[in-house]
Amino acid sequence: MTAQPEFGTVVFDLDGVLIDSFAVMRKAFALAYREVVGEGEPPFEEYRTHQGRYFPDIMRLMNLPPRMEQPFVEASHRLVAEVEVYPDVPLLLKRLRECDVRTAIATGKSGARARTVLEVVGLLPLLDTVVGSDEVPRPKPAPDIVREALHRLGAGPDDAVMVGDAVIDIRSGRAAATATAAALWGETAPGPLRAERPDFVLERPTDLLALVSGGEAR
Repeated sequence: MTAQPEFGTVVFDLDGVLIDSFAVMRKAFALAYREVVGEGEPPFEEYRTHQGRYFPDIMRLMNLPPRMEQPFVEASHRLVAEVEVYPDVPLLLKRLRECDVRTAIATGKSGARARTVLEVVGLLPLLDTVVGSDEVPRPKPAPDIVREALHRLGAGPDDAVMVGDAVIDIRSGRAAATATAAALWGETAPGPLRAERPDFVLERPTDLLALVSGGEAR
């Protein structure tokens, strides 16, 4: 029987993994759409299919005006107090810190936006570094953002696992040569994630503790 690996580094996606920001995203997207595009139903469900990507890339893929980014960001800032942390995430991050497991965020958000949200919800002090899509040459699914996170942590891919709720998270981690774990506790559709064949499937945040050094689940 193969022994369970024990990773010393965890790279997390942000939205849908540590925080539930979908209600805020929906409101901000609708406001930006109506301000820039005009009347009509904002195509938020299509937007969600691109979750994890950098916002300008999503606008290009959806053939929407890049001008939507500024009002979207402004609305997201105004609504940031409505962002919620998933249950057991603070417990998980505290336990990882107690076990000397290095932690990073690799997000489709800009670095500044991600750090602001994490500070507001109280998670920023529990993480070692945060990398935004504007801080690397190529955002997900390219490996750049995961590699940058590992570089900042002084860690190698063999000792790391990428945890995400989107297919592009799994692809980005795999391209960076880390192990990959699908996070199923948010609003993501599990079918496409499972079909991507991640190394691990996590039903709840604390399931991750079984994969890290000294972090056996409690």
